[in-house]
Amino acid sequence: MNETDLDFGMAVVGTGCWVVCFWWMARISHKQNALLAQLREQGKRIEKLSRIEHDLIKEVHPQVGEIKEGMNAIIAVVKGNLESHPPGHPKKARE
Repeated sequence: MNETDLDFGMAVVGTGCWVVCFWWMARISHKQNALLAQLREQGKRIEKLSRIEHDLIKEVHPQVGEIKEGMNAIIAVVKGNLESHPPGHPKKARE
């Protein structure tokens, strides 16, 4: 085997390595594209669920405000009863 045959053999091996490398990178690229497509679909599903959750919160929000107002009224009544009948003080019998 002379030097020219060795050079030719190394060139063939190098070309083969480049072919394998490009094939491997294309394979990785296809896997990445598939994963990105899955992530996009997952993001769309999460966004849809977030919108539904936001709409539910909008429906409940006015009710929360009404409950807060009712609680403030109850707190005022309880405070009024405590001021008129302090703890430890005998309460008047109801008629």
